[in-house]
Amino acid sequence: MKLKRLPEDFRVTELTDMLPSANGNCSLYRLTKRGIGTPEAIDALLRRWKLPRHRVSYGGLKDRHAVTVQHLTIQRGPPHGLEQQNLSLEFLGRCDRPFTPADIRANAFEVVLRSLDENAVTTATNAIDSVRRDGVPNYFDDQRFGSIGPSGEFIGAAWIKGNYERCLWLALAEEHPFDRSDEKAQKRILRESWNQWVECKRLLARSHRRSIVTFLADRPGDYRGAWARLNVDLRRLYLSAFQSELWNRLLSAQLRAVCTPAHLFDVDLKTQRVPFFHDLDDSTRSVLHESQLPLPAARLKLDEGPLRDMAEQVVRDAGLEWRELRVKYPRDSFFSKGSRRAVIVPHDLTVEPADDELHAPHHKLTLRFVLPRGAYATILVKRLTESAAPPAGP
Repeated sequence: MKLKRLPEDFRVTELTDMLPSANGNCSLYRLTKRGIGTPEAIDALLRRWKLPRHRVSYGGLKDRHAVTVQHLTIQRGPPHGLEQQNLSLEFLGRCDRPFTPADIRANAFEVVLRSLDENAVTTATNAIDSVRRDGVPNYFDDQRFGSIGPSGEFIGAAWIKGNYERCLWLALAEEHPFDRSDEKAQKRILRESWNQWVECKRLLARSHRRSIVTFLADRPGDYRGAWARLNVDLRRLYLSAFQSELWNRLLSAQLRAVCTPAHLFDVDLKTQRVPFFHDLDDSTRSVLHESQLPLPAARLKLDEGPLRDMAEQVVRDAGLEWRELRVKYPRDSFFSKGSRRAVIVPHDLTVEPADDELHAPHHKLTLRFVLPRGAYATILVKRLTESAAPPAGP
C-alpha cells in the first residue's frame, strides 16, 4: 500500500466556526499549501511580509506531504493575501482575537490509498461498517514522534529528569534516517567533537547549533543554560511528544483491560506495538465511547480508582513517578492539562475503489471522512488496511 504517493493524495481541510467581524486588530486568513509543512509556510510568510513571529497565530500543524487548508491570524495584518510557490494566503477579514486550536471544529480528509491488490481492497471495504459503528482508537500517530531517533529516547523524558546534556545531544547530534546530507555532516561534527566546544565551534557552519556551541565554549559544562537557548517551539514539541507517548501507553492498557482478546489485534506504531479493536459488543463499545483518558501531567490530580492506578503504572514503567511530570527549568514550557477521548468515530466516511492509474494493474481506494480536532487520519488508514482476525465464535 502506498500513502501520499502525491501531495494531492492526502488532502486536509480545517473546519472552523470562526468568522471575520466588522472590526478588530487581527486579520484572518485561509492558508492553502502543497508539499511543505506549516512552520515552513509560516516562515515564508514572515520573510515575505517582514513580520515578527509573535504576531502570527494558528491552530495546529498540518501535514507536509499533502495539500492542506488551514486558518491563521496576524495582528495588524495586511488586508490582502499573497501567492507564491506551494502556498497561497487568502484574506478573509478582520477579527477581534487570535486564531487558536480551540477554534478548529474538525478536519475534513480526502485520502487516496494506492498500489492495493484485491485482498487489500477487500480487507479495507469489509472493515468500513465496523469502523462506522465502533470507531478507532484515538492514538497519537507517528507524525507526533518525528523527534525520536534510532536510540528510541524521548528528549522530553531526559528533560524532566534533569539530564540537560542528554537533551542537547539527542536534539542536536543524534542522526536521523531522513536527515539531509548537510544536516548529517553537522551532526557528525557534534558527535565527534562533543565537549571540545572551541574546536566544535570552529568546524560548524553558522546555525542554531553553532550559537549553542558558542555558549558552551564560553561556559563549559553549563548544559542547563545551553538547553534554555534552544528554540522554545522545538522544546515544547519534544515535551509534547513524550506526553503523547505516555498517553498512547495508557490507551493501550485501557483497551487491553476493557476488550476481550478476540476483539483485539496489534498494529505497529513508530514507538510501540499497540492494540486496535474490531466488531465490539454493545457494552464494550459504550464503555469506550464514553471514556476520556487524562493527559499525564503532575498538575492533574486524579481521583483514586482503577484509572489512576493504571495511569501511575504507565508512568512508572517509563521510569518516573506521576509527581515528576513537570518542567523545572526553563519555566517557559509545560505539560498540557486535560483529557483526550479514547475512541473517535469518523463522520461521513465513504470509500471509493478504482483502478490505480499510477500502479497498474493495482487498485486504489479514495477515502473521505471528517475527524474531530487532534485525531489522526493515518490511524484510520491503519485500521482499514491492517488485517484483523475475525471474532471468535460464541
